[in-house]
Amino acid sequence: MSRFGGALRSEVTKITSTRMWWILAIIMVAYVAVCAGGAAALFGALGGSTNGPSISGESLAPLIYSFGPTLGYVFAVLLGALATTNEFRHQTLTPTFLATPRRGRVLVAKLVALTGAGAVYGVLAMVAAVGAGAGLLLAFGIDPQLGDPATWALVGRSVLAMALWSAIGVGLGVLVPSQVAAIVIVLAFTQFVEPILRLASSIAEWTAQIGQFLPGAASDALVGASFFTLAGGAGGPSLEWWQGGLVLLGIAVVVSLLGWFTSWRRDVT
Repeated sequence: MSRFGGALRSEVTKITSTRMWWILAIIMVAYVAVCAGGAAALFGALGGSTNGPSISGESLAPLIYSFGPTLGYVFAVLLGALATTNEFRHQTLTPTFLATPRRGRVLVAKLVALTGAGAVYGVLAMVAAVGAGAGLLLAFGIDPQLGDPATWALVGRSVLAMALWSAIGVGLGVLVPSQVAAIVIVLAFTQFVEPILRLASSIAEWTAQIGQFLPGAASDALVGASFFTLAGGAGGPSLEWWQGGLVLLGIAVVVSLLGWFTSWRRDVT
């Protein structure tokens, strides 16, 4: 086995040997399923009402399925950040660096392993969103669009988005070794700061041009749909799906490099 292969295997073992990954996964699946199913039931009922908005399955189904990455991405970021900050907290980096002195190799292996774990989270999130959403859309007589190739393209892009979010979490964990600080940053930014910035960016055309490069907006562009549009957070310019993916990849690379130069090369004590 190559040296990188050994480092990668070690990182995968670190992920799977703890309860954190499956506890987060269970919470994510339940959360996404309840929200996607609830939204499908709500809009299904409204669609059948004379006073409610009429949304076709072609338009509604992608919005429902987008609950997977739009809600699940927080768990992917937390997975990457917690898996990394745990190393600093419990000082497991010390034996890791003794076994693999090339710290850059360790960081790349961690990024690869947790990007893969993020993709697994993406699959689970989409199983929850599509499973609950499609079932309830069918119950209300709405076509869930499961035979449309565009639906499965959205699913694939959603998995990719979740994988990239996990890589961003790794970079954040390297940049901010304090586990408490990393958790606060993730929750504050994803639940409060960015939603406010996205709404504020729709005020003027020039702010909208900037707003499309926010991480959440780039993720929505990559996925191709988002229930955020129902809250009036869309309507301005949007990146192409591949551009959204490049923005997320760029963020992951930048924060990882910053972490490499600030904390990863320090002595672990």
